[in-house]
Amino acid sequence: MMPEIPTENNQFESQINNSSDELYVHDSSLDYKGNLPLRASTGAWKAAVFFISTEFMERVCFFSISSNMITYLTTVMHQDLETAVNSVNLWAGVSLVTPILGGFFGDAYVGSFKIILYSSILYVLGLCLLIMTQYIPSLKPCNMNSNTTLTSCENANNIHKAVFFTAAYLISVATGGVRPCLEALGADQFDDNHPIERKQKMSYFNWWIVALYAGGFLGLTVIVYIEDNVGWGVAFIIVAIAMGLTVVSFILGRTLYRYRAVKGSPLTPMLLVLVAAFTKRNLPCPPAGSSLLNEDLVSQQGRLLHRTNRLRFLDKAAIVEEQEKGAWRLATVTQVEELKLIINMTPIWLTCLIFGIGIAQINTFFIKQGSMMYRRVSKHFEIPPASVAAVVFVATVAVIPIYDKLLIPYLRRVRGNERGLSILNRIAIGMVLLIISMIISALVERKRLLSFQNGTMLSVLWLVPQALIFGISDAFSIVGLQEFFYEQVPDSMRSLGMAFCLGIIGVGAFLSNLLIIIVNAITGMNGGKKWIGKDVNHSRLDYFYWLLTVMFAVNMGVYLVFVKGYRYKNVQKNIGICESDKDDVTSV
Repeated sequence: MMPEIPTENNQFESQINNSSDELYVHDSSLDYKGNLPLRASTGAWKAAVFFISTEFMERVCFFSISSNMITYLTTVMHQDLETAVNSVNLWAGVSLVTPILGGFFGDAYVGSFKIILYSSILYVLGLCLLIMTQYIPSLKPCNMNSNTTLTSCENANNIHKAVFFTAAYLISVATGGVRPCLEALGADQFDDNHPIERKQKMSYFNWWIVALYAGGFLGLTVIVYIEDNVGWGVAFIIVAIAMGLTVVSFILGRTLYRYRAVKGSPLTPMLLVLVAAFTKRNLPCPPAGSSLLNEDLVSQQGRLLHRTNRLRFLDKAAIVEEQEKGAWRLATVTQVEELKLIINMTPIWLTCLIFGIGIAQINTFFIKQGSMMYRRVSKHFEIPPASVAAVVFVATVAVIPIYDKLLIPYLRRVRGNERGLSILNRIAIGMVLLIISMIISALVERKRLLSFQNGTMLSVLWLVPQALIFGISDAFSIVGLQEFFYEQVPDSMRSLGMAFCLGIIGVGAFLSNLLIIIVNAITGMNGGKKWIGKDVNHSRLDYFYWLLTVMFAVNMGVYLVFVKGYRYKNVQKNIGICESDKDDVTSV
């Protein structure tokens, strides 16, 4: 019996040695000391919870400002509706386009953790500057005296405008660093090569959105109520303290995180492919086999990609010539395929911009509609206009756990694959729901205008159906977009991929601005009445919503055409997971 004991131990040790991925993580990540991470003490949910909680608090701060900025600009700074809407959309657009820079520098040069840290500090500084605009006399909106109130002040001081917008854009830039890197590094805490952690990553994106929208709900309700009924300064103090404590907590969890080494600009290999393919343009397209470069599986960091039969002219960049003439004449198969990924993803990105246009309506027109409707719940309580958008967050937060815990397990059993529902199909469902939401918005706005013309006020509860459907749409579309732009970009561009996802909302805000300008220019020709007037009661938002409905429906048709021809990232099995072209399935 005694000899069997060491034999069993040896067998056990042999099993551990033969599957060292159970002890260590082999996905090119590092621990905080720069060593190979231990699976048991780093990453997974124990680390991801710090990222999710940071996102929760950042969203509380951001939405307490973004959702009520239209109210601040129109009631405190006394901008007209068109100017205020354009100001909000411009700020929101910058907030959601700057992540492209944050993601790029996080992936290429600085590292995601440092970008998150520096940006979070800048975020707190911006909040502190907002506090100063409310308490330092020279920075207040008006030259206050005993006979002056914010409502009687006709126009805000120029110095207040300058400091307020400086603070707002500091927060905007800080958001550009925090959001893409925070979400991507949080997802990096899960190993794609490990079957358990790979499934956990799929849930991670769902619960990330729950945190995002739960934070948004808190900002839209509690903090906005404080802004409207207690004071803007008090609200700014609360969110500044909360964000400061969150930054400290995030730093304390750094020993649990898995990090990615920066590898330089991910754009350089793509430029190499273009130059090499152009240089070898006269060579015939190579068949599958020996004429292509064989990649070194040992020295290559990250996962390797299989060669595909699309955009074959780019394959010429990987042809091995007998005598290479210059450093920019040869690329690897993986580098070629990574460029193909970006090219194939571009039409999907463009056709998903409608989600950004839709979200822009929530932060502007939905709120102004709510301000002109009956909002009193009791004698002493009235629903803040900005809290109308909270219904969107409630719907999203309610639907995602059902989707994650009930629908997806069911679809996995029925369809027999790991994901259950493909990413692009999930986004398509979100598009359908977005179109339905716009139809309801147009009908409700028409009814609200008729009530106004008859001298009555429609209850704000009429906005609930469109907000609920919009929230359900987000549960499908926004989570799907995040998964798509994290998983389908090259491994070296994951923070940048999240920035592209956020850029959809940012560019959508800019497009919404442009659309308003074009619509007003056309409808105001020859003395006509502009659809977007000085306030919602003198506008035709119902026409505007119908226009969006038609645009979104046409866009969805184009989206489905591109989806039909799209092929998912195809990873070599011996390096990582292989994602099916057909069903978006991952398998070892």
